[in-house]
Amino acid sequence: MSTSPMLYGRGVVRSYGRTPALRGVTLDVAEGEIVAVTGPSGCGKSTLLLCLAGILRPDAGEIGYREQRIDTWSESARARLRRSEFGVLFQFGQLVAELPAAENVALPLLLAGARRREARTAALSWLDRFGIADLADNRPGDMSGGEQQRAALARALVTEPRVLFADEPTGALDSLAGERVLGHLVRVAREQRTTVVLVTHDARVAGYADREVMLRDGMLDPSGLGLMSGAV
Repeated sequence: MSTSPMLYGRGVVRSYGRTPALRGVTLDVAEGEIVAVTGPSGCGKSTLLLCLAGILRPDAGEIGYREQRIDTWSESARARLRRSEFGVLFQFGQLVAELPAAENVALPLLLAGARRREARTAALSWLDRFGIADLADNRPGDMSGGEQQRAALARALVTEPRVLFADEPTGALDSLAGERVLGHLVRVAREQRTTVVLVTHDARVAGYADREVMLRDGMLDPSGLGLMSGAV
């Protein structure tokens, strides 16, 4: 059995102009693992997630997925990977305001070439799993923040990705709504053995992960490396 990580970063460096965000970060993520990346605001957490997801290219270092180096791929190749293998969930969901919930969730399948009826059926199934099937025809503006984020989670998972990247997924929610979103996220990840990279500044959110790694000033903090969280 292979012991290679499913996802990795090696010596990842990334700057915005003259401002360094990552200063040589190395991280391995195993298949089926939920890893929380924590640290103070501005420490490079989101930049690391965007590099690992192939959204940003590092200035130096390597990003690998399933023993393939993906940071050298073209933007179109990385975009195809995100559509087929990766799911991304952002803090504010980023649902399309003009589309009802079911169409928002179906969108990744439609972009991948699925038929509209099949895509809608899958979208309704995921909305039902997250307890918001009755909101399928509601636009985001007619939904609460927690409902919107559950719809965004359904959209991120509708393609059944191998890796889910979640950037502060509860940062805009109250405690109860955040607990519901995290409960759904962890349950589905466990059921489907989805690998999760979860960025958060909240210790309660990190407690849902199998492992916590801490960033400070764009570098891994050795005192937090490999810290086991109280996984739920």
